[in-house]
Amino acid sequence: MCTAITYSTKDHYFGRNLDLNVSYHEQVTITPRNYPFTYRRVGDVPHHYAMIGMATVVDDYPLYYEATNETGLSMAGLNFPGNADFKPEASGLDNVTPFEFIPWILGQCATVGEAKQRLETINLVNIDFSNELRLHPLHWMIADQQQSIVVEPLKNGLRVYDNPVGVLTNNPSFDYQLFNLNDYRHVSTKLPDNTFAKALDLEAYCLGLGGHGLPGDLSSTSRFVRATFARFNSVAGTTESESVSQFFKLLDTVMQTRGLNEAADGTFEYTIYSSCCNMDRGIYYYQTYENSQITAVSLFNEDLDGTRLIAYPLVTGQQIHYAN
Repeated sequence: MCTAITYSTKDHYFGRNLDLNVSYHEQVTITPRNYPFTYRRVGDVPHHYAMIGMATVVDDYPLYYEATNETGLSMAGLNFPGNADFKPEASGLDNVTPFEFIPWILGQCATVGEAKQRLETINLVNIDFSNELRLHPLHWMIADQQQSIVVEPLKNGLRVYDNPVGVLTNNPSFDYQLFNLNDYRHVSTKLPDNTFAKALDLEAYCLGLGGHGLPGDLSSTSRFVRATFARFNSVAGTTESESVSQFFKLLDTVMQTRGLNEAADGTFEYTIYSSCCNMDRGIYYYQTYENSQITAVSLFNEDLDGTRLIAYPLVTGQQIHYAN
């Protein structure tokens, strides 16, 4: 499972935790403007916005987990098992496969408003990348510097939700996740008043008591609540270092430790990597499970008019500074 968030200080940021039980050899991947995107059922797009993000590259094709384009529009796919429903081809619509969805939107759209227009004619079609790489059940968050939406392919059709909280996790559907926040309206960063019994002298014996009831488990509903609470109450400075550090601290509130979330096959889900992209400057930052040092790759430091993918393997080993 995964968590994606947006965050703003002086600049705007988008990123996520990727929580899985196995790595697929992901790399930070830059797609320049003239890389020829060939789509399965819609016309090729030889020229498009450049983008940067995390992808598994197969046969020179970037299978993006999340990415940000040169205008700042950002998009992430998150697991949505049991709910995601991809359709047969339909005439008169843009039949885009789910693994093409991120480059299809980010290659052609500069804003969430433009993405919404594209979504009016899209059909997420049930075509696998290959016999070895089957489709994953996904839903997506799309964000620019001003707003965010969630796109969910359901049995009764494609649903597009405005996302006022700038957070996405997994099941159940996004409308339920938003409504579920009502159960936590009492949670606060402040010490609570004694509303239990005025006749009793109940002591506020430590800080943090206002957070009683905030869920601490690893389920997607609990992570949604916890990430939303942290995002809306976070206090950060406005420098790039302060902002990026705070973004990763927000993701830390919902990260998964190996051994605490067992999958059906006996393996364990864990946070393989955490990412943070400055949407205004095109700088992609990441940490991995075993490397807490922040590594950065800049979109605009590359030749964005090229035709070939640019990929940076992840720095996965722990980088330790010895003081003596």
